[in-house]
Amino acid sequence: MKGAIIPCSPPVCHSMDWKKQLASAITSPAALLQQLALKPEQVGNGQAEQLFPLRVPQPYVDRMEPGNPDDPLFKQIWPADEEFRPTPGYTSDPLEEADSNPIPGLLHKYGTRVLTISAASCAINCRYCFRRHFNYQEQSYSESVWDKWLDYIAKNPEIDEVILSGGEPLLMSDNRLKRLSDKLAQLPQIKRLRIHSRLPLVIPLRITDELLETASQSPLQWILVWHINHPNEIDSQVAEAAQKCHQAGIRQFNQSVLLKGVNDNSDALCALSETLFAHHIQPYYLHLLDKVADTAHFDTALEAAEQLYQQMLARLSGYLIPKLVREIPGEHSKTPVYSSNC
Repeated sequence: MKGAIIPCSPPVCHSMDWKKQLASAITSPAALLQQLALKPEQVGNGQAEQLFPLRVPQPYVDRMEPGNPDDPLFKQIWPADEEFRPTPGYTSDPLEEADSNPIPGLLHKYGTRVLTISAASCAINCRYCFRRHFNYQEQSYSESVWDKWLDYIAKNPEIDEVILSGGEPLLMSDNRLKRLSDKLAQLPQIKRLRIHSRLPLVIPLRITDELLETASQSPLQWILVWHINHPNEIDSQVAEAAQKCHQAGIRQFNQSVLLKGVNDNSDALCALSETLFAHHIQPYYLHLLDKVADTAHFDTALEAAEQLYQQMLARLSGYLIPKLVREIPGEHSKTPVYSSNC
């Protein structure tokens, strides 16, 4: 056992609650505006949902400030009119993942790590998502394809870590996730199971006792990489979920995306690092925006990003500073972004 499980206190963690919250996610721009006391003349009417549907669970909406069109959480999920502006250099597959997809549902971009596309949808549709144009229909997610994944991994013994990505990997049921974890654990070369997820952030009840039990009993080291961009995203329920993961022996990291108008200031970034660390989540990566079509309005100039990073270096202890990185197609790892002035 890696850690003691903290039992959920009713009514916090009933196993079906997270599914009900997922099913009732807001998908109507008009309904979201009404709930947040915002008007179309302030933010537009959300027509960009035609490009990428609006989807946001209520627990995440509850953290937004009513009446504030510049709320950093709202701006991450609102279908803004800027998405209709075509921008040279922004493409549907900026990371060229189609070239690293040897088996449906499996990506092998990095030598010792393999990534599985474990689900075709998400709990929340983030407007900056680099896979918003990904062809999920060409992938395969059924358990019948798992043997193909395992066979591929076994034939590539340098692979020692499996990453569950998506879409949203934690949309899998606890039982299915356990079955996949157990199968991976049968491969002697695999040391770690890494889950990249935004679901525990937007619906903290997803961290169930069953999931924690599976992680604590697995021979693999479980790693949860949160995707948190702003300190306002972390409320008491998120903090409780992170605490439970910590007690279960799950190593926790966070990767953020630098987003113009959301977190492109040192106060927000420094507060995020401090808050993450206080809740057992290690700041890990701060990504420059991937140049995916329809997202150029979120992009932060490289010079501005480097200046922000210098400010973080001056204000934070070294262990609180995430690596400033970008992803370059064909490279075997994230590429650090440093100038001679940093």
